[in-house]
Amino acid sequence: MQLHPLICVHDVEASSLWYQQLLDCTSGHGGREYERLLWQGRLVLQLHRWDVEHQHGLLGDSTRRPYGNGVLLWFECDDFDEAVSRARALRAPIQKEPYLSENGNRECWLHDPDGYTVVLTSPLP
Repeated sequence: MQLHPLICVHDVEASSLWYQQLLDCTSGHGGREYERLLWQGRLVLQLHRWDVEHQHGLLGDSTRRPYGNGVLLWFECDDFDEAVSRARALRAPIQKEPYLSENGNRECWLHDPDGYTVVLTSPLP
């Protein structure tokens, strides 16, 4: 099984560039309404514009805040220190500075441009 999370955003192109820089991933689709972000050819995240219905209808209500309340986008990064440096270069709001978790890996919690919580983590020992 593989998980392919999809989040709704206001600006797909800007969010795509932000995540590409943060995660060192690539665009697998591109566009103003929908994006597929790939890391080493594997789908890691989908972005969808709030106000686009396509055949499935609206995917959420953009007036309800905070976005993703209770959902964390968790990315295990082989290059944890570099990913944190990229987050700082993007001026991402850091919620929790890098620390050693009780599981023995390092974590850094931050927010993306739409306010979703993103967790960067080093691989588990």
